[in-house]
Amino acid sequence: MAGGSTVEEQRARWERKRIRTAKELIETEQRYFEQLELVVVYFIEILKAKGTLQPDIRDAIFCTFKAIHSVNRTLLSNLENGKFGLAFDLFCPHLHLYITYTDNMEQAVKVLQEQIRKNKQFIRFKRLQESRPEFQGLKLEDLLPLPRKRVYQYKHLLRDLIENTSPDCPEFQQLTNAVKAVSEVSRHIQDQARSHENYLQMLRVQKMLKGRWSKVLAPGRKYIREGWLAIVPSKGEGLKHRMFFLFSDILLMTKPCHPLHPVHSDKFAWQKTYPLIEGTVEKVFGHTKSQGGLINLTFPEEKLLVMSNDQEDINNWYRCLSAAIGYVALASWPSLLLPLTLWRAPDKRSEWIH
Repeated sequence: MAGGSTVEEQRARWERKRIRTAKELIETEQRYFEQLELVVVYFIEILKAKGTLQPDIRDAIFCTFKAIHSVNRTLLSNLENGKFGLAFDLFCPHLHLYITYTDNMEQAVKVLQEQIRKNKQFIRFKRLQESRPEFQGLKLEDLLPLPRKRVYQYKHLLRDLIENTSPDCPEFQQLTNAVKAVSEVSRHIQDQARSHENYLQMLRVQKMLKGRWSKVLAPGRKYIREGWLAIVPSKGEGLKHRMFFLFSDILLMTKPCHPLHPVHSDKFAWQKTYPLIEGTVEKVFGHTKSQGGLINLTFPEEKLLVMSNDQEDINNWYRCLSAAIGYVALASWPSLLLPLTLWRAPDKRSEWIH
């Protein structure tokens, strides 16, 4: 009797959690659809009617936004009627609209920013629409990324819903299929976001450098981290402080341009590029708890002994260098190549390799 009671209590808990998740899904979908509607009604439709933007420019900014709005109208209607399985059965075949939209986001932002800089008529129109009370202080730039964010929310909400849905429920298989479909799109969007973030980091670094040998933008190359390290000379010379940039396949050593340089005073001059495929790294001093440490870098034509007075920083450099060198070594053995994560130093610029 007690055992049966326990099972019933567990089922009751699952049902309460399912009801809460279903309620959250519906309420967040209602808010999401309202925000989609703002863009469609007050921007896309009126811009089309007024001809404020050329059709190609309008399409470049909004891409499949209107189609997403239409698909989500049906999704919301089914969710509000409690037909969760059917809702996502009908919705998932249209997820390609979200993929197309997020793939276009980078271009959309560029085109929008260009119109904000150059098109006075569009600027006035945009300000007028954003001042409407319905927007509640939101700008167009805040609303355009919503479809990408919503996919992440779908993934988590659907998982919560399945966890509290009995396998015997008629909707269980439909929701399971939906999670798989949404998760695939979510992974695609995350990959795109990482790729874009990496591109922005590479572009930022490229703008910091001068010299014809300082080109860092290259297909497949990933930014990892940057920072100051002191080169310890082999003879009795003083320490040479250099700015290093670590990428997935190279280590770049630079020095600051002269502060009085008329053009490049805030940039770094290229000094040398070290291919990681040819390098090895060894922690000489830094595994203790004393302040700072040293790293020995060995390349075919040169050995570098570098140091930092920051213990955490030098440890992070060692981990990042070790992982990156190991990664390029494994790259020649595709069957052994596994996803790799590099450690992120607190308050230091660093990135992930995937």
